[in-house]
Amino acid sequence: MTETKPLPRLTLGRQIRDALVRRIVTGELEPGERLVETKLAEVYGTSQAPVREALRELEAIGMVETRPRRGTFVRHFIQQTLRECYVVRAALEEAATRLALPAGTVPFEALEEDVAAMRTAAAASDLQAVGLASVAFHRHVIEAAGNELLKHAWESLQIEARTAVTLLAAEPDLPGVADEHQELLDVLRTGDLEAACQLTRDHQWHYADLPHDAHGRAR
Repeated sequence: MTETKPLPRLTLGRQIRDALVRRIVTGELEPGERLVETKLAEVYGTSQAPVREALRELEAIGMVETRPRRGTFVRHFIQQTLRECYVVRAALEEAATRLALPAGTVPFEALEEDVAAMRTAAAASDLQAVGLASVAFHRHVIEAAGNELLKHAWESLQIEARTAVTLLAAEPDLPGVADEHQELLDVLRTGDLEAACQLTRDHQWHYADLPHDAHGRAR
């Protein structure tokens, strides 16, 4: 039996990020609403530094925008932006699979630990920890490719933040998320390159094809 590693924890900035994502997705924070660092710091009982970190991540994925001399504002959700991310991510992760699997560098033990962490988090209904374990799984495959340019391109997509948005918006079946990654792991273990690449593409395209409403919620 695979030993379950401790559930990953979020930094304070990322906890605030996810709290803001949830408020934007539910419509509590409306498009065009101004986000004031000092007020948010007061709401979350922290300094402005983690609030600033959270807003930077949200701006990087297009959920808020900073206007010179005016402040930071909630943007209208742009479904196409999220879809484009998953389309690009599918291509990058397929490329990583094509490099890592024939080279024999896929870290199967680490992937097993990631799936086990997802199952533990799912049993605890811990959506954030499921997201972090999912990101860790895919990052392990990316790193196994041994291509720094590919890794840089993947990281530039702000994977952790976008995964958080997707999970908060789509509200998926958490044990099902773990099952999807177990299926990916099982196919990688067979060594069937084309089957592994196909499933890798399908896994990301599933999220690319989710329709969303104006707040980003999956319909």
